[in-house]
Amino acid sequence: MLKAVILDDEERGSSLLNRKLESFEDDLEVSAVFNDPYKALSKIMDIQPDVLFLDVEMPGLNGFQFLEKLGSFNFQVVFTTAYDTYTLEALRLSAVDYLLKPIDEEELHTAIFRLKKRFSANGKEGKGADKTSRNRLALPTAEGVYLIDKANIIRVEAMSNYSTFYLNDHKKIVVSKTLKEYENVLTDTFFLRINRSVIVNLDYIVKYRKGDGGTLEMSDGTEVEVSASRKEALVDKLFGA
Repeated sequence: MLKAVILDDEERGSSLLNRKLESFEDDLEVSAVFNDPYKALSKIMDIQPDVLFLDVEMPGLNGFQFLEKLGSFNFQVVFTTAYDTYTLEALRLSAVDYLLKPIDEEELHTAIFRLKKRFSANGKEGKGADKTSRNRLALPTAEGVYLIDKANIIRVEAMSNYSTFYLNDHKKIVVSKTLKEYENVLTDTFFLRINRSVIVNLDYIVKYRKGDGGTLEMSDGTEVEVSASRKEALVDKLFGA
């Protein structure tokens, strides 16, 4: 059973979606409905949903800004909106689906099918399963907010007040936030800041060459210097008991 949360600033819209989701009670239960994005922001991580049905246009904090403020999250996203201008952007963001209001029953059924398929592919069966592999980040860019899996990040490099994410599908995403901000978010055991400018995903290290600090060869062929002050932490992560 998947746990769902609805966020829509219009009470009528959220109530209607909630009623429609009752048809899928064997697969999904709605744990909370929010009409205030700021209230949802303070509560959603405690709820730990599997999926968020997220309205795009909301006063004060739209759906993309909501995800950006969360930073890191463990759920899938289905966008809902009355405006079809977001269709291409939402698809690019790797959301599960995009539902145009008024929500069509057949399209909702398709979205639930895609949701179940995605969880099945991730080995998720019901509540209490490990969500670590599904930890996601919201990366704000000039194009919109990209939703990416942390496990797909090879490294993050600083460029002044910008950070560049290099992903395992060869995609590069530039974000107008500092590396320090992402160091606080990427606290998983497989991430480590190895010098002033780079955070690496340890799972993508191919070779470590010894030296004052040493050099890492990453899976995409890049080489990254390790600062002497970070060498001990790196060696401990790679080879420690």
